[in-house]
Amino acid sequence: MNWLTEHHYTARSVLHRVPVLFSFGDYAKAHGANELMQLSDHVEPFVQDWIRRHGRGRSASRRSRFAHEVRNPICQMLHLAIDGYDGPGRPHKPDNPFERQAPQFLMYLVEEKGLRPRTILQYRFHLHQFAAYLERTGIGLRAVSPTVISGFITEYGPRVAWTTLRNACGTLRVFLRYLYREGVLSKDLSSLVEFPQSYRHAGIPRSISWDQVEKVLASVDRRSPCGKRDYAMLLLLSTYGLRACEVAALTLDDIDWRNERFRIRERKAGNTTTYPLSAVVGAAIIDYLENGRPVTTDREVFMRMAAPLAPIGHAAVVSRAAHFIRKASINVPRAGSHVLRHSCVQRLLNAHFSLKHIGDYVGHRNISSTQIYGKLAIEQLRYVAQGDGEDVL
Repeated sequence: MNWLTEHHYTARSVLHRVPVLFSFGDYAKAHGANELMQLSDHVEPFVQDWIRRHGRGRSASRRSRFAHEVRNPICQMLHLAIDGYDGPGRPHKPDNPFERQAPQFLMYLVEEKGLRPRTILQYRFHLHQFAAYLERTGIGLRAVSPTVISGFITEYGPRVAWTTLRNACGTLRVFLRYLYREGVLSKDLSSLVEFPQSYRHAGIPRSISWDQVEKVLASVDRRSPCGKRDYAMLLLLSTYGLRACEVAALTLDDIDWRNERFRIRERKAGNTTTYPLSAVVGAAIIDYLENGRPVTTDREVFMRMAAPLAPIGHAAVVSRAAHFIRKASINVPRAGSHVLRHSCVQRLLNAHFSLKHIGDYVGHRNISSTQIYGKLAIEQLRYVAQGDGEDVL
């Protein structure tokens, strides 16, 4: 009860959860559970028994949702009461699927290569894909050969975007080089991993016009606490071209109200950027802090609106941006927060800012990341197309 109250669960939610927990306790005790560790064995039988007694006449989809509503408070309680309890969902994958052959690989990525936690997550994902391929083909890690590497890339490539395949190849190169260094492999096979062919500036940024950005902002209902939060986040994305993770990581300590500026710490390029706080963005943040943000001791600016109370994650920022882009009836490939980031860059480009200044503004590590936006400089390209050929040369 105290935990539910502290994490801002509503009285209605508490009244639903507590009777379920009492019923589960009685059921588990009646079926022989005498210790906490034995409770997890009775979760699914209790859920099925509850559905049989209370779920008659419901459709299959409604019964599935009903089962989740019963299972969720039980698993939440067991997670708090039992250390290491993961719940009845998908089996927990080990951080390193090659723990037995290369137990220190993830530590190597952190201590020697200095990679960030989010990058480590990408390495883990691609390692699991490679481990799954080896398991399907019945090949051990020590038996990895150029043919095996080629087979993995050939099978994995058609299922993912070329950028994902490129990252997987990079992960594989680092991993194979590490295995050779540690003596797991007798030869260094890293050079045999070929990156997928790509053409510089082949893609087009997912930007929308500024009129469309304003349409997205206008689609937010700013009367609700959730709307106040989302409006402030969308303004940060579109005005400063911030990444979703940078918006989610913004803290109250990062905003200097006296000097009307704020800072973004630990950017992808490894630097910290200080921005002037515009009046519109500042007013939106103040409106959210005063009239929408839940009371909490957390220092992050943007919080979840549904219990349990916690800072919002970067995936939620992406999701909310995508929601309002679709709500505004704007068609764009892969709607999300990066669409607004690209739109910010395009607006600066249309205002004739140099690529160097634009790259510094949005936190690009390399000027080549900014050069692709040159294809969106419509007026400049029209001038080149209509101008004297000799002048162009």
